[in-house]
Amino acid sequence: MAVRYIGSKARLAEAILDIIGDPSKGSSHFVDGFCGTGIVARAAALRGWSVTGNDTLLSATYLADASLYNEHELDFARIGDYAAAIAELNKAEAANGFIWRTYSPASSMFCNYERRYFTEDNARRIDGVRNLIADWHERGLIGYREQALLVADLIEATNDIANIAGTYGCFLKKWTSQSEGKLVLVPRTLFPRRIDHKMNVGDVFNITTSESDTVYLDPPYTKRQYASYYHIPETIAYHDEPTVEGVAGLRPWKHIASPFCYKARALHAISDCIGRLRAKRVFLSYSSQGHVALDDLLTTLPNNGRVTVHQLGEIGRYRPNRIAAEGDASVEEYLIEVTKDGRA
Repeated sequence: MAVRYIGSKARLAEAILDIIGDPSKGSSHFVDGFCGTGIVARAAALRGWSVTGNDTLLSATYLADASLYNEHELDFARIGDYAAAIAELNKAEAANGFIWRTYSPASSMFCNYERRYFTEDNARRIDGVRNLIADWHERGLIGYREQALLVADLIEATNDIANIAGTYGCFLKKWTSQSEGKLVLVPRTLFPRRIDHKMNVGDVFNITTSESDTVYLDPPYTKRQYASYYHIPETIAYHDEPTVEGVAGLRPWKHIASPFCYKARALHAISDCIGRLRAKRVFLSYSSQGHVALDDLLTTLPNNGRVTVHQLGEIGRYRPNRIAAEGDASVEEYLIEVTKDGRA
């Protein structure tokens, strides 16, 4: 099962690309400013666009990059091949590492909380697999691409046995049948051809674009901060041992808190972000669930260029738990097109 991601455009990616269109001689570079797990970036790549993605989370860029890797840009020769690497990782020696100490019931031996994100056996296996990937990379047996792919595979496998309702914002008190299963990595189907793609970790306000680029922006719509909701995938990606806090064991995240998640700052952040881009074609995803009203966007965004609103229709609302399920069943999704007449 792929990682369940807040605001995922899995059901809308094709409709979004239908509006954006295919690459042309004058515009063939697609920039995804909030790439997340790479759903829209992959849809663009399948239509022939070269792709640059950006996200504040390393784990997201690993997942996005992994969805675009082709076998011809990967080198597993020192291990065998991709399938052999996955087979070796599934046999990796379990370890009493950071994930086991911090996010399994073993945490009660090291702090005041018994965290139940993973069973102790699965937590040890996660530590063992991540250690082996790091060892291969440090010894030069794999490069950055291979490491990113394997870590993405581990993150997806970890999601399959996590004792959570949908995100890592909290764990469940009782074990689900899924969480009591065994961690197993599965090799993915690689991208069908080699394309030009790159993923960056950083602030969307710092991305560089040219006038001919086509930019797609899918900022957070609500107060939910991705850095806190996906803190464990971040720790797996970085393979570090941060000082964590509280019952949920959150890693430090406020230094990358998104201004788009604050109601009082979101409208200015959206307008400012678009205004800084040199690209003449900018597309903004937004929904009725967002805390910026569509009317406010349509009043402000014309300062950046000509605005066209494309209505994508209703989709089922993200409902990670019972309380959320009791709210509105669906949200209205929009794609707002901003066309600039000159440089930003």
